[in-house]
Amino acid sequence: MKLATLRTADGTRAVRLDGDVLVDLGHTDLGALFAVPDWRERAAAATATGTGTTYAVEGADFAPVVPNPSKVVCVGHNYTNHIKEMGRDLPEYPTLFPKFADTLLGAGDDIVKPHETDALDWEVELAVVIGKEVRRADERQAADAIAGFTVMNDISARDWQFRTIEWTQGKIWEATTPVGPYVVTPDEVGGVRPALQVTTTVDGEVMQRDDTGTLLFDPVFLVRYISTVITLRPGDIIATGTPAGVGNARDPKVFLKPGQSVVTEIAGLGACTNKVVAA
Repeated sequence: MKLATLRTADGTRAVRLDGDVLVDLGHTDLGALFAVPDWRERAAAATATGTGTTYAVEGADFAPVVPNPSKVVCVGHNYTNHIKEMGRDLPEYPTLFPKFADTLLGAGDDIVKPHETDALDWEVELAVVIGKEVRRADERQAADAIAGFTVMNDISARDWQFRTIEWTQGKIWEATTPVGPYVVTPDEVGGVRPALQVTTTVDGEVMQRDDTGTLLFDPVFLVRYISTVITLRPGDIIATGTPAGVGNARDPKVFLKPGQSVVTEIAGLGACTNKVVAA
């Protein structure tokens, strides 16, 4: 299934892709849907031939897949090539940092470049969306807690990120992080450890290309690890890290500027296509 949160004239709605239409699932967003224990069965039963409301895919205005997750946990240094380009050793444990709901954008929204930074960088990431509350998960529980996967562009203000040894201030700028357009269930992408091509293009030039099968810490491991620390709840998001090719690691460095278009895409999941605009 491909699920999304759609902006409509009457507010946001959780929807399922069915051919060329989006079928209303009876909830305001995917976070609310995933909080229902039998959400999979309910979403699967919804079709365009039923009596529910439908919306056209063409011109759809996608909100962040989960507009108000209780937490967004991000992982750094999780692709071997990216770790090497940043001049670091392979980590023994995942590097974690938070984002907040206020940082999230829809898959087609403009990225407003903050005037306080001149080092706005791209990071395509496979994001895990949680569909079941879990704490101290074992392997089976962790796999079962994964509702699906989506695309995130972990936009980073590098000059703020590296002001200190702790990254958060460069990662949480308001309304800078596209996520979506769909949450795609594991059965459509090869399971809970998918091997999918990820790419970033800026004005049509390929900047990043890798495969999620090369993640050091895979989605199931991350759910187990993070749920050891804190309860993961329906709608929570785990961003699994970015591959090599970020602008900050280039010589000379390259950063996003107003007027540019950045596309972060993952095979089978879709793409975030965003224009950078001045504040």
